[in-house]
Amino acid sequence: MENIIEVKNLTKLYKKKKAIDDLSFDVYKGEILGFLGPNGSGKSTTINCILSLLNFNKGNIKIFGREMSPNAYDIKRKIGVVFQDVAVFEELTVYDNIDFFCGLYVSNNNKRKKYIEDAINLVGLQEFKKYYPKQLSGGLLRRLNIACGIAHKPEIIFLDEPTVAVDPQSRNNILEGIKKLRSDGATIIYTTHYMEEVEMICDRVIVLDKGKIIAKGTTDELKYLAKIKEKITVEAKEISNQNLNQIKQLPEVQNISYENGILKISYENEKNNLENIIDFLKNNQIKYRKIYSERPTLNDVFLELTGKELRD
Repeated sequence: MENIIEVKNLTKLYKKKKAIDDLSFDVYKGEILGFLGPNGSGKSTTINCILSLLNFNKGNIKIFGREMSPNAYDIKRKIGVVFQDVAVFEELTVYDNIDFFCGLYVSNNNKRKKYIEDAINLVGLQEFKKYYPKQLSGGLLRRLNIACGIAHKPEIIFLDEPTVAVDPQSRNNILEGIKKLRSDGATIIYTTHYMEEVEMICDRVIVLDKGKIIAKGTTDELKYLAKIKEKITVEAKEISNQNLNQIKQLPEVQNISYENGILKISYENEKNNLENIIDFLKNNQIKYRKIYSERPTLNDVFLELTGKELRD
């Protein structure tokens, strides 16, 4: 697979603290790479270094096989960036906003008009061309923000939390648009805290914590890293402490919790667990309304890898 971004031994210090600690990874052409990590893990710092918006203390960054630098404008023209904070002009309409940002890269009028229409169609803003940002809902604003960042048809796109605080319809529209960008040949680096989105659209994932990569691979590969192999949930109003202690001793049980009539059991493998717990409930005459099994989600893996403590 062709490397389109190469990061080697990247280190960034703020005073004496390492925000990025000897970081190395590649981004492959035509993939959607999920770039994940808790707050303060170094995601934004890494991206800003890649874009040459920040100086770094050590390391090497190449894009399209060439050294990246603040003055590498020919490389930067091939990059689109959509930051989490919406950045559009309130005094311009939807169409004029996209026209302005696209015009920074595309001078040919006919070509630019086509690119603007493509961007508007991609994010579903056809009915809102003459609207001003203050007239748009949060979801429509997000879609406008994306259109402004990708209208010049960049080969690499950085998307930072593009679906924050939007309704399900807008989120679905945005995710479908991102997949369309990838199918059109773009390489996408995608940061989000919504793990279900990562499972839906990302080809590969890098998990960052304290400035270091703690895991990388496909979502399925990451799930194998988690100690939890299966989770079983039981809805039962009354389970005694004695029965709970007995369940803890069942084969392969890793952990249990029981709160508000919901029993959750995590296991170390995926063999015969559902059958065993059903037999236990039956033998101990414990009545239950519902019981179901599920594999660990990427969210489970993320918490397993990065811990459950709150981050600033």
